[in-house]
Amino acid sequence: MAIDPKAASSNSNTANRLISETSPYLLQHANNPVDWYPWGEEAFQAASREDRPVFLSVGYSTCHWCHVMARESFQDPEVAELLNRTFICIKVDREERPDIDQIYMKAAQAMTGRGGWPLSIIMTADKKPFFAATYIPKRGSFGQAGMMEIIPRIGELWQESREELLRSADQILDYLKQNRFRPSLRDEAVDESLLKKGYDALASVYDPQNGGFGGAPKFPAAHNLLFLLRYWKKNMDAFALQMVEDTLQAMRMGGIFDHLGGGFHRYSTDAGWRVPHFEKTLYDQAMMAMAYAEAYQATAKEEYARTVQEILEYVLRDMTSPQGAFFSAEDADSEGEEGAYYLWRADELKEVLEEEEFRLLIRLFDIHESGNFEAGRNILIARSTFKDAASVIGISESELYHRWGVVRERLLAARGKRVRPSKDDKILTDWNGLMIAALARAAQALRRPEYADAAARGADFILNEMKTESGRLLHSYRQGALISGCLDDYAFLVWGLIDLYEAQFDVKYLRAAVDLNRTMTEHFWDKDEAGLFFSPDDASDLPLREKAFHDGAIPSGNSVAMLNLLRLSHLTGETQWGEMAWELARSSAGLLATQPAGYAMLLSSLDYGLGPSMQIALVGRSEDAAIIEMLSAIRERFLPHKSVLLVQGEETKELAEFARDLGKIAGKSAAYVCTGESCSPAVASPVELIRLLDGPNAIMDNGKSSKDP
Repeated sequence: MAIDPKAASSNSNTANRLISETSPYLLQHANNPVDWYPWGEEAFQAASREDRPVFLSVGYSTCHWCHVMARESFQDPEVAELLNRTFICIKVDREERPDIDQIYMKAAQAMTGRGGWPLSIIMTADKKPFFAATYIPKRGSFGQAGMMEIIPRIGELWQESREELLRSADQILDYLKQNRFRPSLRDEAVDESLLKKGYDALASVYDPQNGGFGGAPKFPAAHNLLFLLRYWKKNMDAFALQMVEDTLQAMRMGGIFDHLGGGFHRYSTDAGWRVPHFEKTLYDQAMMAMAYAEAYQATAKEEYARTVQEILEYVLRDMTSPQGAFFSAEDADSEGEEGAYYLWRADELKEVLEEEEFRLLIRLFDIHESGNFEAGRNILIARSTFKDAASVIGISESELYHRWGVVRERLLAARGKRVRPSKDDKILTDWNGLMIAALARAAQALRRPEYADAAARGADFILNEMKTESGRLLHSYRQGALISGCLDDYAFLVWGLIDLYEAQFDVKYLRAAVDLNRTMTEHFWDKDEAGLFFSPDDASDLPLREKAFHDGAIPSGNSVAMLNLLRLSHLTGETQWGEMAWELARSSAGLLATQPAGYAMLLSSLDYGLGPSMQIALVGRSEDAAIIEMLSAIRERFLPHKSVLLVQGEETKELAEFARDLGKIAGKSAAYVCTGESCSPAVASPVELIRLLDGPNAIMDNGKSSKDP
């Protein structure tokens, strides 16, 4: 069920200015008694004209505590009256305006030492913050002030101690400007030692009992797993692979995975992956699908391929628009309660299932008559892997999956009659880019071309509907495309387009990746200190331009952009992009040397750059039998340092001039393989290509790449 603007919660019959917005989150607040403005000049001009501070509230449509604060305060006439009298009030959807969210979240962390959503900021009319909090209750308790206490106190200070507030606001903004990312002043070596530091840092916080990193709450953090897979591949470190596999298996068995509908919930509230926060996001599905697909390539274990299929089955069934693009998220709450859609009482299960089916269910899952969760209800948590369960039951694994499939369909049908959590159906370019990459990688690893077709439909929508006439990306689409694209939009979409090109070899996707990468470097590159700003050079409504390398729930745009630059330099021969990638690496080396655990995607990009990279050019047509066999050999292997160009047609040669010198062998399709800067003679048979892929130089070249800086 998509979010219906008409269903926005309300204690007022009069809509505020948010009624004209398209964001599902803003529309949820369009009938609040709070006189909300969207972010824009009208609001800040009103604050200046009326001599009032600004109350900025940042959240998103599937945020549980945002809903709580809305019910307690923003729908409450008493709180609304105070807000309207004291402030100009602005609502921002953090998913629609990640640039605004990033700046003021950093301010909140600087002022309070913590952050999260809902984010509550009070600032001046010139966008300088002087107060920050996250969730605030209506009334204070246990030493925490509430809205009814904070608002009058801020109003009093604004009238009586304004100079002090303004001085504080100036200091906070100065701090944010001074603490933006700066290149390392130390001459850090950009070499394998940084990868080892990253590995050691992750190993030091690894949870050997439950998998994952750190304690509760525990997030999937798929980019950690992607790096560890690369570290294992390069160093043949068994513990790196063990950390990945134990984590993937624990998450797959836990309550964080939706065993009926597929896909992963946002995070686990406990260390053992049992009790999730039930929200589902597109970016988690994309990143987890990539991690399981790569684990399947690395180990050939079918359980990982099956998990990829169940994630993507969910996305294609429930999170895909009629036009082929992908929706943003599903709420944790339904009927005012978190998780209600996903929980089961034992008697509910018995009503749906036959006696034999119920016995199978309790053999496979930790189901109790009294419940394993709150109020006598159960979360589906697997007792063991299906392989182990089949062995104990005494049937084949395939037979067990067949029996479970029947049970699953019955339970899904019953669950489908419940009130479904609301869906945020806006389309975001950056998150769509991640899903396009995930589908394209899964298509290759699992030999499922229909996944690449789905990726292509999503990419076509973005390229056709979410670009300006000048070729600039737009960030968000709902009833039309809005908002200038940020760094993540370019970096993540280019990532997806490169993977889609390597899945289908439709040269239009490689050309689009090249064009967007060029636009990104033109408008986001810091010409003074290297790196890429989060907002473009013509952004005019922000107090500063932020630059970030740290991974959050998703990888950082700078880290993904570095990988894109390296891959495109190999695919096209454009050496300046490789040089820009190394500028990024050198400027961020200090971060990797001192805080490597927070930069897993940057480590993965550095790993690709250090190489040895494998550049493969196939000459022939995609339908040639030899090309098909060669691609099959490439795709069934875990080769994280590879790039694959299919030389067919003049347009490919226009993008990659070096391809003009590559030809067939005696009229037969051919493969050219270069490792680092050492190229092997062209080969014409899949068997000969496999020897090159599996040879010692394909994995190691004395641990060094000839392109080491």
